[in-house]
Amino acid sequence: MHTHICPLGLSLQDQPREREMGGWRGILGFEYGIVLAPLGPDISGPELVAAVANAGGLGLLRAPDWESPDYVRDLIRKTRTLTDKPFGVGVVLAFPHKENIKAILDEKVAVLQLYWGECTEELVLQAHQAGVKVVPQVGRVEEAKKAIDAGVDAIIVQGREAGGHVIGQDSLFSLVPRVVDLVGDRNIPVIAAGGIVDGRGYVAALSLGAQGICVGTRFLATEESYAHPTYKRKLVELENTEYTDVFGRARWPGAPHRVLKTPFFQDWRNLPSHENEANQPVIGRSTIHGMEKEIRRFAGTVPNPTTTGDIESMVMYAGQSVGLIKEILPAAEVVKRLVEGAQLLIHQRFNSEIPGRSKLV
Repeated sequence: MHTHICPLGLSLQDQPREREMGGWRGILGFEYGIVLAPLGPDISGPELVAAVANAGGLGLLRAPDWESPDYVRDLIRKTRTLTDKPFGVGVVLAFPHKENIKAILDEKVAVLQLYWGECTEELVLQAHQAGVKVVPQVGRVEEAKKAIDAGVDAIIVQGREAGGHVIGQDSLFSLVPRVVDLVGDRNIPVIAAGGIVDGRGYVAALSLGAQGICVGTRFLATEESYAHPTYKRKLVELENTEYTDVFGRARWPGAPHRVLKTPFFQDWRNLPSHENEANQPVIGRSTIHGMEKEIRRFAGTVPNPTTTGDIESMVMYAGQSVGLIKEILPAAEVVKRLVEGAQLLIHQRFNSEIPGRSKLV
């Protein structure tokens, strides 16, 4: 029987020896297996990413959804003025991205995170030649198989519980163990994403075989988040979400998402399928990654601090566990509570005698 020190500094039994070697605690070289999701379009900016990195997690910037390599370089360099820790950049492959990825690799950030598109062997090789690790996010077992074959460094597994754009239909509890089994003894950490906001979710993810967690909604509701104050307030006030396709149909067709059940959404949740934002009135304006943008009704763009107009009628993405978020916190405090909450739970609940086995230490 193998015993090893789990990521929270406590011994767990009956874990494969490979886990000890792969090391959840040192996942991809970071102190904690906590990943800040690349919150779009610009919500995980330099301040939030640096705060998570300085607290020991992996912070992910979000690249623009259009080619802007010079801006991407500036974003990376600004983040480096706020932290001397490694961090990464998330890229949505459904949008123009080749020049942005080139800039990311030129800057040699720690991690290139990819979503909503195929993570090819060629791209992985290109990143590895630049010394950059590749971490795709997947929502289906088939995607995970392709990612493993492409030689990725870790895989974020997103369950249907997640906020924002959700590519798969399976829940985290069914999907993570299947991907863990698929990975087998390869040194490819599995990172769970979807509805994780506290230590309980952290421990649940570990019990499923994940070696880390990717957190979005809880980091949205932080002081450093670039979300509009009204959006942050709604994350604390509202408790329910819905999986829908009402927002952003013209710009990003076939991309369902999970949103807060705001009064605006409740009024329009049954929007006819032929309707989209293209012919709707402008309800606000925003500066996104340095570009002035109009926001039309039913657009898929969340409000940031520069946004003006009818904020409460704009989309507000959130994961299913948003009801557990009761306050806006500093990002470092979120990391601290996730780690300490999980540590305490393992110590109090699971350090007990199990019939037929030696006591967990």
